Amino acid sequence: MKKIVVFGGSNSKKSINKQLAIYASSLLKDIEVTVLDLNEFPLPIYGVDEESENGIPENAKTFLQNIHSADGIILSLAEHNGNFTVAFKNIFDWMSRVEKKLWSNIPMLLMATSPGGRGGTSVLSTAKNGFPHMGGNIVSDFSLPSFYDHFKDGEIVDEELNNQLKAAVAILGKLI
Repeated sequence: MKKIVVFGGSNSKKSINKQLAIYASSLLKDIEVTVLDLNEFPLPIYGVDEESENGIPENAKTFLQNIHSADGIILSLAEHNGNFTVAFKNIFDWMSRVEKKLWSNIPMLLMATSPGGRGGTSVLSTAKNGFPHMGGNIVSDFSLPSFYDHFKDGEIVDEELNNQLKAAVAILGKLI
């Protein structure tokens, strides 16, 4: 059975991005889903001194092993001030010290959502531009604006947006 790894790029316990990623994964059939939570992989703040004094933390290696064990990735990024959250950027930096091309060309559905009308488009753009240099194989992407207006009871309630997500998920599904 094919396996996907699903996570939100946030350490919020009520992460709307994690909710969106889980919903997207539910649209795939006959797939083993592993949901990762950044809170379960605590790490020191990345720094050259930290790495030289203490090495690469096991949690960074374990998180990366989870990614490498998958046939596909669903990642929904939270946006803080137009960029990655500190929690995501930190684990991303640590994983890149284990392996520069950390995404290993695994097919990825890249998403973002936010409470506002732009739906995390700034962070999505940043990731779409940068991830390919790190082995990112972004096969489809999706932005959900105004999360609390369009996502209720565990699903997207706006038919047009839901159909856009289903199309993005279908692309991923064909490639894993």
